[in-house]
Amino acid sequence: MSEFNDNPIEDPFDAEDINLNKKAEFSLVWLLPVIALIVSAWLIYKSVSEKGPEITINFPTAEGLEVDKTKIKYLDVEIGKVTAISINDDLKTIQVSARLNRSAESYLKESTRFWVVKPQVGLGGVSGLGTLLSGAYIAIKPGEGHEQWHFVGLPSAPLLKSNAEGRQFILEANDLGSMRAGTPINFHGINVGEVLSHKLNDQANAIQLTVFINAPYDQFVRKNTRFWIDSGVDLSAGANGFKVRTGPLISLLSGGIAFRAAEHDTVSDIKPENSPFKLYETYDQSTQEVYNNPLKYAMFFTGSLRGLTEGAPVQMRGITIGKVVGIGLEIDEKTVDIRTPVVVELEMDRIKESNNLPNVSDAAILQRLIDQGLRAQLQTGSLLTGQLLVDLAFHPKGEFPPTQNINNTGLPEFPTTPSTLDEFTQSTQIIMAKIAKLPLAELTQEANKTLQTLQGTSKSATQMLDSANTTLSTADKTLGTAQKVLGTLEPGSTRHYELDKLIQELTHAASSVKQLTDFLEQHPDALLRGKHEEQSR
Repeated sequence: MSEFNDNPIEDPFDAEDINLNKKAEFSLVWLLPVIALIVSAWLIYKSVSEKGPEITINFPTAEGLEVDKTKIKYLDVEIGKVTAISINDDLKTIQVSARLNRSAESYLKESTRFWVVKPQVGLGGVSGLGTLLSGAYIAIKPGEGHEQWHFVGLPSAPLLKSNAEGRQFILEANDLGSMRAGTPINFHGINVGEVLSHKLNDQANAIQLTVFINAPYDQFVRKNTRFWIDSGVDLSAGANGFKVRTGPLISLLSGGIAFRAAEHDTVSDIKPENSPFKLYETYDQSTQEVYNNPLKYAMFFTGSLRGLTEGAPVQMRGITIGKVVGIGLEIDEKTVDIRTPVVVELEMDRIKESNNLPNVSDAAILQRLIDQGLRAQLQTGSLLTGQLLVDLAFHPKGEFPPTQNINNTGLPEFPTTPSTLDEFTQSTQIIMAKIAKLPLAELTQEANKTLQTLQGTSKSATQMLDSANTTLSTADKTLGTAQKVLGTLEPGSTRHYELDKLIQELTHAASSVKQLTDFLEQHPDALLRGKHEEQSR
């Protein structure tokens, strides 16, 4: 029994050991799946937490775009990928779905822009050559505003890059011309910026161009900076003749804008961003000084104004002191008189003053000059172009008194004088009018009669000359015979004396006839008019 009693005591201990071993093996087996589940959950969480937002972009075409191949880049760094491409319900645009990195979530704002980068060739140069091998990609320009997940892509790349440094300015022009977005802006021949956009101003009477000037050249846009249209070749014809200016070749092909800084401007005169400036049509207009408070006058010329244009200079002694700002044509319905008022601006600040008198205005000084004989006259500035200018010069008092015209301009009248050409034309017309009043038919008949009389007188004079020559010949023969007879007579006798006296008288008569013949040969008109006092000397 002892053996029987010992066995039950050992069995419980052995069963407990077996149960403990079984319990230990169960815990280790199930621990591995739990750990794997935890790791998987962590990996899933990490993947989800690092996964970026999904966005949609509408483009007009899917050219160059491929699913899972087309990248989304910012500053040439990949931040996403295209995941799907579909056609929108309007059947006019396509929708691109893309997944971005978590780090790019802050870029998705209301003003963020997307566009497709691909090879492009234009007047401004070649861009996107890197995509020839790698394929097109979508570029992003981060913006500001509230978060947004749906965007409308740009048809082309924006001109202003996201990392560009500089400032924007507003230029106002009368006409857009050939200027478009991307038109270059030059500073001393260097390309320093470009036009970003254009629109009508609020009054719809001018064009506003938004331009961007790159740093550090934006510091030269100052208080008195002038912008002008640089078309490559600037050919102008005016009162001073022809002028030709040439710009860069790119401006000749696509147009351009240039600007220059004033010499007297300093760093303190740098204009802030979005400051407005006027865009001049030519370089010459941009160089014209702007004077305050010019004096305006109305001039009335009697002759033709052909060749006189707005902007024509007003000169005094060859120096420009103003310009023509308006040319009109008026008719008096009552008297049917035609007037051509010419409005000019006289910039008296151009004239340096000396011995300044207090309380004396420019208008008062100009009136004193008018009282002393200062008059306005049209003159030809260039024979080549035919352009006219207004010249102010002094004329003798009383020669051209001031005339009062019916002045509807509301401006004081500046007295004028006819131009030299008008005076010549008027004198010619007067002479031609007097000639037209002459009895030309009667004068012609009288002239014919006079010619016939002269012809008869000429024949008579010729006969007289022939007779005179015959008489001279006869007289010479008679004198020769008389001299022979005189040699046969005794000297001192009465016949010798009388014959000698006869020979002297014949000689004197022959001399007189000779003088008459010579005179008639030199002055045949003496037979009609007689011998004048000057001819008798």
